[in-house]
Amino acid sequence: MLEPDEKALLPEGLHDTLARDAEYEAEVIGRLLTCFARQGYDLVLPPLVEFEESLLAGPGKAQSRHMFRVMDPASQRMMGVRTDLTGQVARIARTRLGNAPRPLRLAYAGDVLRVKGTQLRPERQFIQCGVELLGSDSPQAYVEIILLAHEALTSVGIKDLSLDLTLPSLVPAICRGMDITEDHARAVRHALDAKDIGELEAIEGDIGEISRQLLKAAGCAETALDILGQLTLPAPAEAMIDELGQVVSRLREIAPGLQITIDPGEYQGFEYHTGLGFTLFAPGVRGELGRGGRYEANAELKSKREPATGFSLYLDSLMRALPAPVPVNRLYVPFGTDPAELPPLRDQNYRTVQGLEPCADPVKEARRLGCSHVLKEGTVLTL
Repeated sequence: MLEPDEKALLPEGLHDTLARDAEYEAEVIGRLLTCFARQGYDLVLPPLVEFEESLLAGPGKAQSRHMFRVMDPASQRMMGVRTDLTGQVARIARTRLGNAPRPLRLAYAGDVLRVKGTQLRPERQFIQCGVELLGSDSPQAYVEIILLAHEALTSVGIKDLSLDLTLPSLVPAICRGMDITEDHARAVRHALDAKDIGELEAIEGDIGEISRQLLKAAGCAETALDILGQLTLPAPAEAMIDELGQVVSRLREIAPGLQITIDPGEYQGFEYHTGLGFTLFAPGVRGELGRGGRYEANAELKSKREPATGFSLYLDSLMRALPAPVPVNRLYVPFGTDPAELPPLRDQNYRTVQGLEPCADPVKEARRLGCSHVLKEGTVLTL
């Protein structure tokens, strides 16, 4: 039989968040959602659990292996715990908001749960906070979404933010245009994503030379665009690169301080994306702060497909990138204090901790309870 303390152990990848960290996290989420709302993104709150087939539709399909499943005793149907909120927002847009004017701007925040973590993100439960812009495939949609992510992260205190852009559909488009077999194309794509120069050197012909140039292009945005612009590629691939150049140019105009890199061969984590994808990083922080890009909402329903662009911020990584929370002023109020004295003190940002019984030494009691101040004969004293 387990001892009481052993019963309180949490599964790997799950943890309790205690005060003041829990309060700080809630404050950060509130500031992010306020930033989203100021730019016209309306908050929606999907349920934590849905029927399995609903969660696995569209973008959710890529997360199938990460999903916890449970049998619904009411309907006798299999349900899943969400691993990502993007697909749920797409479902809301298609159903409850199917007649709402487009482009449709939606924001969200909530916990997700996954079967296992990764090396960079061992947490299995964490909060996602983000937005989706549905119904537009304009390059300006990319710019709006990326700038919103930049503004939101800056508003909560992130500095030296970097943006890594990728084109997960570029290599498949090149291979299709060059009539490369599916197996050969898969090998090229895998080698580029893994940055395996040895494997790329072994690839012969034009596709081998192009893929080596794509690897060489990974890095600073301007250098990457220069290398990509010199390649002779099929028309669809050239159109993707042209759009990428437009987005980078516009971002340089509006946010000149944003560090931008390009990795044209990366696709892990962007499997369902149909256009530009991006990742947000902060220096010295484990894991990415967020990901986003263009995808096709409701791709499984031909009559209701629509382009969508969005991003998700990961609160576990984000909180690691922020400075420690500012200590709060906890004021110990001895037993018997007139309650009418407390509201003005709270208005001065003191958090009052009420004594529940008389004590001989209020100062000692205040320190025992972790207070920074004590109320003594109507005067606030700093400990």
